[in-house]
Amino acid sequence: MAIPAWNEQGSIAGVIAKVREHRPEADILVVNDGSTDRTAVTARAAGAQVVSLPFNVGVGGAMRTAFLYAKREGYGALVQVDADGQHDPVDLDRIIDGLDEADVVVGTRFHPHSTYFVGGPRKWAMRLLSLSLSRMNKGTITDPTSGFRSAGPRAIDLFAVEYPADYLGDTVGSLAIAIRHGLVVRETPVTMYFRQTGRPSKNAIWSALYLGRASLAIVATSLKRDYVPRGDTS
Repeated sequence: MAIPAWNEQGSIAGVIAKVREHRPEADILVVNDGSTDRTAVTARAAGAQVVSLPFNVGVGGAMRTAFLYAKREGYGALVQVDADGQHDPVDLDRIIDGLDEADVVVGTRFHPHSTYFVGGPRKWAMRLLSLSLSRMNKGTITDPTSGFRSAGPRAIDLFAVEYPADYLGDTVGSLAIAIRHGLVVRETPVTMYFRQTGRPSKNAIWSALYLGRASLAIVATSLKRDYVPRGDTS
């Protein structure tokens, strides 16, 4: 399990405990993303491995670190879980088991039994992103900005080399990259709660730029040359 964390000392121990409750066999890595509080100390005390970055690089940079770690240590699967308590570890089985048929499994908040609500411009932005990525994927992606997701061996190999660190890159951009490189992307329903403590990393100004930046990320990804695994000359 990879948990990117920025100033989450109030929730990180509880998240680690809940993950261990549902997947006691899982190794947990907290990527301390330049926190100025006791996030790293609290995570270690809760029993997680901790990698601390010298300054805040954002979720994309933190997850790039996690994929590099997973590649180096030879893990066959990596699951991203938010540090703020919004993700329900009860859903971990579906997120992980989905890798039997896919390279990336995204937990979607939008399903018949969900109470999660998005309104206003953000709703239309997410709908446009969903349509764009679903068309690229030739399969439905209803929740392109979900940070609750898993990656199998091929995705780990790819993302350890090529993982976007810009805003929304860790969600929308990474899915576009995965699709462009022929990885299989699927969804599974999950539950999303309100964050336990702290505040979102982006303010209203960033939300206003949501659609434009995400759309540009998809376009930029589609223009890049195909990824070739190191050592593959075929």
